[in-house]
Amino acid sequence: MTSFTLTDVPPMGGRTVVITGANSGIGRVAASVLAERGARVVLAVRNQDKGLAAAATMAGHTEVRRLDLADLSSVREFAHAFTEPIDLLINNAGLSLPPLERTADGFELQFGTNHLGHFALTNLLLPQVRGRVVTVGSLAHLIGSIDFTDLNWQRRSYRAYPAYGQSKLANVLFAHELQKRLAAAGSPVISTAAHPGIATTNLMNADGRGLRFRAEKALMSRVSHTAEAGALPTLYAATADVPGDAYIGPDRLLGLRGAPAPARRAARGRDADTARRLWDVSEQLTGTTFPFNSQHH
Repeated sequence: MTSFTLTDVPPMGGRTVVITGANSGIGRVAASVLAERGARVVLAVRNQDKGLAAAATMAGHTEVRRLDLADLSSVREFAHAFTEPIDLLINNAGLSLPPLERTADGFELQFGTNHLGHFALTNLLLPQVRGRVVTVGSLAHLIGSIDFTDLNWQRRSYRAYPAYGQSKLANVLFAHELQKRLAAAGSPVISTAAHPGIATTNLMNADGRGLRFRAEKALMSRVSHTAEAGALPTLYAATADVPGDAYIGPDRLLGLRGAPAPARRAARGRDADTARRLWDVSEQLTGTTFPFNSQHH
């Protein structure tokens, strides 16, 4: 197992990094560390003021660009304006457990933001990516299932936890299938995934007044680790010598905390048929496709 810490992140001079949701939590820590190591870091954020405030606290070369993952026109605009090479794309932004809301394109907010927005962004930016794509998943993928009959909660009565689990399982399946497609296309780019364990970030500041919510929050704060520790798996998946399709998470307390190491992925997070089917459906829903031809006919 590793003892990887923030100081183990290698020099990043001359590299361009794009991180979604980089104005808070683990995304902010990752952005700050990579900028400090010499990377040019682009904070892709929904709220530019918050992005600028976060960037102002970071040493090194940072830029803030607007990206609303819950609006495919914003995703296209961001990708269209990004013409230079990208060494590292970190799909970090995520939201958890909101009441039922829909994206600008009518998707359930968690599935639309956490998965479909990143799916479209990655496919649109891939021609410029020359290093790796890191997708941030969650332990919640372990309770997730993909309901192809009702991906966007139009028929079922909405439940925030299962919807979150579905969106995070989609992240893990996406990273897995992306690696398969990159390899088949003979691309040197690799796809990896990471999860932070339980980190004290504003994902946990979700509002809830019920007794169960308060009890869970109290328990979470006992076992959680800092955003700095939560960012380590992402940074490891982004910069360490790992193979494509690596999945990295904390190594202690069932993955809740600890040093980054290869993590347990649910069997359904590696299911080839589900991954391929989800990819096809995601292409239809977003109107984006994998930009390279496979070398296997």
